Amino acid sequence: MFTGIIQAIGQVAKLEQKGGDVRLTLDTGDLELETAELGDSIAVNGVCLTAVELTDHGFVADVSAETLDKTSLGSLKPGSAVNLEKALTLNTALGGHLVSGHVDGLGTVLSQRNDGRSYRYEFSVPQELAHYIAQKGSITIDGTSLTVNHVEDNRFDVNIVPHTWDNTIFQHYEINTQVNIEVDIIARYLERLLTGQSPMQGENNLVKALTESGFIKS
Repeated sequence: MFTGIIQAIGQVAKLEQKGGDVRLTLDTGDLELETAELGDSIAVNGVCLTAVELTDHGFVADVSAETLDKTSLGSLKPGSAVNLEKALTLNTALGGHLVSGHVDGLGTVLSQRNDGRSYRYEFSVPQELAHYIAQKGSITIDGTSLTVNHVEDNRFDVNIVPHTWDNTIFQHYEINTQVNIEVDIIARYLERLLTGQSPMQGENNLVKALTESGFIKS
């Protein structure tokens, strides 16, 4: 598990093709790895990876074909900047929200504009993920825990304050950049518990269950 508070910006040092998979070597920059051990989990752009080798400047991880297909890690190349966070421990401050490191899908940058001293970004997501995203709810974008400002259909926007801009890869985003999206894990479990059915059956089942339970007034 992670918190969605990015601890360092790293860089891809090397990508090696390994029989359909990829071995990823990362320069982790300022990420503290003095206590790191083989087998530790480290989130790379919000994707939980396992350190299979520790190097002088970072670590090495294997990325499966499934992960390459379902996340933006498949588009990385040497020199690409990445968000990094080590797995939380029992004494880690939970400054963001609980993040599993299991990406739900890819989002796309639709727009970016100045908003006071912040930047406001609008994203689109696959329709099947849209009903998990709520105004003022939590969302994880490339491993960064953020609060949703506004939602409309399968689009939502967030504000990036100067600190987040300086300490994440948001500064590298352009229009049509694809990002890793992890929806709030509580929303997924809530839907499953209330409907007793597959989460993929959608928003109508959840609304019906909430209404019948008295949480929503008709």
